Amino acid sequence: MSRIRSKDTKPEMMVRRHLFSKGFRFRVNDKKLPGKPDIVLPKYRTVIFVHGCFWHGHEHCKYYSLPKTRTEWWFEKIGKNKSRDKKNVSVLKKEKWKVIEIWECELKEGKAEKALRKLVGRLVGRFPMNFINKTLM
Repeated sequence: MSRIRSKDTKPEMMVRRHLFSKGFRFRVNDKKLPGKPDIVLPKYRTVIFVHGCFWHGHEHCKYYSLPKTRTEWWFEKIGKNKSRDKKNVSVLKKEKWKVIEIWECELKEGKAEKALRKLVGRLVGRFPMNFINKTLM
Protein backbone atom coordinates (compact mmCIF):
# COMPACT_ATOMS: atom_id res chain seq x y z
CA MET A 1 0.00 0.00 0.00
CA SER A 2 2.97 2.33 0.27
CA ARG A 3 2.84 2.82 -3.51
CA ILE A 4 -0.77 3.99 -3.49
CA ARG A 5 -0.94 7.71 -4.23
CA SER A 6 -3.16 9.90 -2.10
CA LYS A 7 -2.86 12.99 -4.27
CA ASP A 8 -2.20 13.82 -7.92
CA THR A 9 -4.03 10.69 -9.06
CA LYS A 10 -5.03 10.35 -12.73
CA PRO A 11 -8.72 11.12 -12.13
CA GLU A 12 -7.82 14.12 -9.97
CA MET A 13 -5.40 15.47 -12.57
CA MET A 14 -8.05 15.05 -15.28
CA VAL A 15 -10.52 17.16 -13.30
CA ARG A 16 -7.89 19.79 -12.47
CA ARG A 17 -6.76 20.13 -16.10
CA HIS A 18 -10.33 20.51 -17.29
CA LEU A 19 -11.21 23.14 -14.69
CA PHE A 20 -8.02 25.10 -15.40
CA SER A 21 -8.70 25.03 -19.15
CA LYS A 22 -12.16 26.53 -18.49
CA GLY A 23 -10.63 29.40 -16.54
CA PHE A 24 -11.23 28.18 -12.99
CA ARG A 25 -8.51 28.84 -10.46
CA PHE A 26 -8.25 26.69 -7.38
CA ARG A 27 -6.15 25.41 -4.52
CA VAL A 28 -5.16 21.79 -4.13
CA ASN A 29 -5.35 19.67 -0.94
CA ASP A 30 -6.00 22.58 1.41
CA LYS A 31 -4.99 21.42 4.89
CA LYS A 32 -7.07 24.14 6.55
CA LEU A 33 -10.33 22.42 5.54
CA PRO A 34 -11.68 19.13 6.93
CA GLY A 35 -10.65 16.13 4.82
CA LYS A 36 -8.08 18.11 2.80
CA PRO A 37 -10.33 18.44 -0.28
CA ASP A 38 -8.69 17.54 -3.59
CA ILE A 39 -9.76 20.84 -5.18
CA VAL A 40 -10.86 24.04 -3.43
CA LEU A 41 -12.48 26.88 -5.36
CA PRO A 42 -12.63 29.72 -2.81
CA LYS A 43 -14.32 32.13 -5.25
CA TYR A 44 -17.28 29.73 -5.50
CA ARG A 45 -17.01 28.52 -1.88
CA THR A 46 -16.89 25.00 -3.31
CA VAL A 47 -14.76 21.95 -2.60
CA ILE A 48 -14.37 18.91 -4.83
CA PHE A 49 -13.45 15.44 -3.69
CA VAL A 50 -12.31 12.99 -6.39
CA HIS A 51 -12.91 9.58 -4.84
CA GLY A 52 -11.39 6.29 -5.91
CA CYS A 53 -14.20 3.72 -6.12
CA PHE A 54 -12.29 1.03 -4.22
CA TRP A 55 -10.83 3.18 -1.44
CA HIS A 56 -14.07 5.00 -0.68
CA GLY A 57 -16.44 2.05 -1.11
CA HIS A 58 -18.54 3.16 -4.08
CA GLU A 59 -21.64 0.99 -3.78
CA HIS A 60 -22.86 -0.88 -6.89
CA CYS A 61 -19.72 -0.03 -8.84
CA LYS A 62 -17.72 -2.60 -10.77
CA TYR A 63 -14.47 -1.09 -9.47
CA TYR A 64 -15.43 -1.74 -5.85
CA SER A 65 -15.25 -5.26 -4.51
CA LEU A 66 -13.65 -6.48 -1.32
CA PRO A 67 -10.49 -8.54 -1.75
CA LYS A 68 -10.80 -12.28 -1.09
CA THR A 69 -8.04 -12.21 1.53
CA ARG A 70 -8.22 -10.30 4.82
CA THR A 71 -11.80 -9.39 3.99
CA GLU A 72 -12.66 -8.28 7.51
CA TRP A 73 -9.68 -5.93 7.67
CA TRP A 74 -10.53 -4.38 4.28
CA PHE A 75 -14.20 -4.05 5.23
CA GLU A 76 -13.23 -2.18 8.39
CA LYS A 77 -10.69 0.03 6.60
CA ILE A 78 -13.06 1.05 3.81
CA GLY A 79 -15.86 1.53 6.34
CA LYS A 80 -13.67 3.98 8.27
CA ASN A 81 -12.91 5.84 5.04
CA LYS A 82 -16.63 6.13 4.28
CA SER A 83 -17.52 7.36 7.76
CA ARG A 84 -14.66 9.89 7.69
CA ASP A 85 -15.91 11.14 4.29
CA LYS A 86 -19.44 11.62 5.68
CA LYS A 87 -18.13 13.48 8.72
CA ASN A 88 -15.94 15.78 6.60
CA VAL A 89 -18.80 16.55 4.20
CA SER A 90 -21.18 17.40 7.03
CA VAL A 91 -18.61 19.71 8.68
CA LEU A 92 -17.95 21.47 5.37
CA LYS A 93 -21.67 21.93 4.72
CA LYS A 94 -22.15 23.38 8.21
CA GLU A 95 -19.38 25.86 7.34
CA LYS A 96 -21.43 26.80 4.23
CA TRP A 97 -19.18 25.12 1.65
CA LYS A 98 -20.71 23.53 -1.43
CA VAL A 99 -19.38 19.96 -1.65
CA ILE A 100 -19.06 18.05 -4.93
CA GLU A 101 -17.96 14.42 -4.99
CA ILE A 102 -16.75 12.84 -8.23
CA TRP A 103 -16.19 9.11 -8.46
CA GLU A 104 -13.35 7.50 -10.39
CA CYS A 105 -15.81 5.45 -12.47
CA GLU A 106 -17.48 8.65 -13.74
CA LEU A 107 -14.19 9.60 -15.37
CA LYS A 108 -13.65 6.31 -17.20
CA GLU A 109 -14.90 4.59 -20.34
CA GLY A 110 -15.88 7.63 -22.37
CA LYS A 111 -17.99 9.12 -19.58
CA ALA A 112 -15.37 11.71 -18.62
CA GLU A 113 -16.44 14.45 -21.01
CA LYS A 114 -20.05 14.33 -19.83
CA ALA A 115 -19.04 14.25 -16.15
CA LEU A 116 -16.67 17.19 -16.57
CA ARG A 117 -19.30 19.25 -18.41
CA LYS A 118 -21.77 18.48 -15.63
CA LEU A 119 -19.19 19.57 -13.05
CA VAL A 120 -18.65 22.94 -14.75
CA GLY A 121 -22.43 23.37 -14.97
CA ARG A 122 -22.79 22.75 -11.25
CA LEU A 123 -20.07 25.28 -10.51
CA VAL A 124 -21.47 28.11 -12.60
CA GLY A 125 -25.15 27.29 -12.18
CA ARG A 126 -25.46 29.67 -9.24
CA PHE A 127 -24.12 32.72 -11.07
CA PRO A 128 -25.63 35.19 -13.59
CA MET A 129 -25.52 34.35 -17.29
CA ASN A 130 -23.03 37.09 -18.24
CA PHE A 131 -20.58 35.61 -15.70
CA ILE A 132 -20.99 32.17 -17.28
CA ASN A 133 -20.29 33.51 -20.77
CA LYS A 134 -17.11 35.26 -19.65
CA THR A 135 -15.87 32.18 -17.79
CA LEU A 136 -16.58 29.52 -20.39
CA MET A 137 -15.63 31.40 -23.54
